[in-house]
Amino acid sequence: MPKVAVLDDWQDVARSSADWAPLEARAEVVFFSDAFANEDEAAAKLADFDIVLSMRERTPLPGSLIRRLPKLRMLGMTGARNLSLDTPACTERGVVVCSTQGGSYTDSATAELALGLLLASARGIPAADASVHSGGFQRGVPVGFALAGKTMGVMGLGKLGAYMASYCLALRMNVLAWSQNLTDARAAEVGVTKVSKEELFERSDAISIHLVLSDRSRGLVGAADIARMKRGAILINTSRGPIVDEAAMVAALQEGRIAAALDVFDREPLPADHPLRRTPNTVLTPHLGYGVRETWATFYPQSVENALAFLDGKPMRVTNPEALGKAS
Repeated sequence: MPKVAVLDDWQDVARSSADWAPLEARAEVVFFSDAFANEDEAAAKLADFDIVLSMRERTPLPGSLIRRLPKLRMLGMTGARNLSLDTPACTERGVVVCSTQGGSYTDSATAELALGLLLASARGIPAADASVHSGGFQRGVPVGFALAGKTMGVMGLGKLGAYMASYCLALRMNVLAWSQNLTDARAAEVGVTKVSKEELFERSDAISIHLVLSDRSRGLVGAADIARMKRGAILINTSRGPIVDEAAMVAALQEGRIAAALDVFDREPLPADHPLRRTPNTVLTPHLGYGVRETWATFYPQSVENALAFLDGKPMRVTNPEALGKAS
């Protein structure tokens, strides 16, 4: 009987989000709720699996790991792309890669969380909640600030950045935007003001990052950018941790110069001894951006469909059709 690994079920939502019975009738299905410590552990635990169903970019799947999985024949990924997956290595080995498609109302989930992080940081909501739950009330809760009339800087004005910009406009904020490819026409379409990167960091009371991680965006927010931020300004990141120089950000937080509201980190899960866990002026969430019920209700059923279709010899949603002729 073939073996199927379901990776990175960090919130234990996989089993309840789809009907796994048809797949479990034909294969041994194993759910992994914890992240692997490193590539060696991943290789050891996945060596006997024929199918691996991964969750976005949680477990890195470089060619070095793919080549250490001798039985792997199909790899399912959630979403349309996975920058941590070496698809050419899969193709070389004849491993078929299958994707999933998002639902109609899940494309804004990450931007909605960015808005929540903005509000939580601006109004001290986590500290207020903790105070009330622990028997206190207002004492010790930081005094927040109103967002109306303040300036929001949006980095990246694609779908998610445009959603965030629209939310902030509804809050009567002044919205600035910058990205390497932003045009005047796109800024006008969204209703925001296009500025230089330097001006965005200097003028904004809060900055929200909505960029795809790539070689061009890695480390794009550097120490010089963070130094330009207003004292007390909020840096929001729901995209990918490595877009920001983490050491420079942590230093600015420890000095009390800025605040940060983060859903993503350089290493995930965030190590228990990471300085961000002890850094003031922060709101931290565990990469929840896209992880809503509607997303799981799409991703996991389609993952089951992909695995069943592959077992039937009729793979679907294949992203590397060149592998089909090599698959055994």
